Amino acid sequence: MAFYTRMGDGKRVEMTKEAIMADIQAGTADAADMGEIPALTSDEMEALFEIISDKNRIVGVEPGHEVVLTYDIGQLDFTGDNGNSGNGVDMGRLEAALLHERALGADTFELAHADYSIKPVKPVIANEMQTMEEIQNEIVAPYFYGAMPNMGLYYAPDGPYGNPADLMREFKLEESMASSEAASEHLARDIEFVATKIIQAGADGFNFDTTASAGDADFVGTLKGVEALRRNCPDAYINLGMAGESVMGIHGSIEYDGQIVAGLYPHQQVKLAQKAGASVFGPVVNTNTSKSLAWNLARAVTFIKECVKVSELPCHVNMGMGVGGIPMCETAPIDAVTRCNKAMVEIAHVDGI
Repeated sequence: MAFYTRMGDGKRVEMTKEAIMADIQAGTADAADMGEIPALTSDEMEALFEIISDKNRIVGVEPGHEVVLTYDIGQLDFTGDNGNSGNGVDMGRLEAALLHERALGADTFELAHADYSIKPVKPVIANEMQTMEEIQNEIVAPYFYGAMPNMGLYYAPDGPYGNPADLMREFKLEESMASSEAASEHLARDIEFVATKIIQAGADGFNFDTTASAGDADFVGTLKGVEALRRNCPDAYINLGMAGESVMGIHGSIEYDGQIVAGLYPHQQVKLAQKAGASVFGPVVNTNTSKSLAWNLARAVTFIKECVKVSELPCHVNMGMGVGGIPMCETAPIDAVTRCNKAMVEIAHVDGI
């Protein structure tokens, strides 16, 4: 008997139970090997198969087992064009926020700049503070501010520091490392400025999205920025979400609190997020487009299960196109999305999505 399922690029395929189980076993074994963590048990693998092979197009958890849903990119999912995963609907940020709250039932929502990065927010922070205050007067759901650290914007040609990749190609290794360190410190200062101002304007929290997208120095800069925000705003809600399952070692030896951060996996990243002062951690596992949904999901659940196990923070796993086992395509198919979400709740035991 064959079951309809997906590949990591979203393609719909048919697979037998034996093929699905083989991919589940291979996926969890890969995560266990890379992260040096336990693989899924036989019962968990069987439960994962039942979720993947469910004949219903949409699946869900039992009533009472729902988890909190947090959103990134704010209103851009409505107003942005297809290249930005948006729908191209012309509306203001207030209207988008209220639609998410009152029509879509969003548990939380956030305000976001069109560029969705810390650096471009800095020169317009007064405008963002005013908008935050105005929308807070209308919305009931927790309303955060969201931005990516996006340390790549601090490198030439967009920023004042040399691009480490270019410097490494010229064998200027020390200059490359120095550039990463300088950009990291600059990022931390900008995070402190932007995040403190927006919290003071009435934001219910701050969502750092796609942390470490520019590598290990990006992660360290964000952690130091979170530290500063926690000092300035002791009661702030701080969500720290990652960019990938493993921190890229572009610098290679930069440390946070005595720990080299390059190569850390979710169950190790969360401990540093906790030290920095984050309230919630958003672990990420990347999707392999050439592998099946079964392989990707088993691998993702294995990583996230261990992260949840060792974490003292609530874990709101990142689920979307290309992460969390979900296929990497512009509009992720609902059958794959709901299966991945259900598995994360029931097997990895996440606190939110």
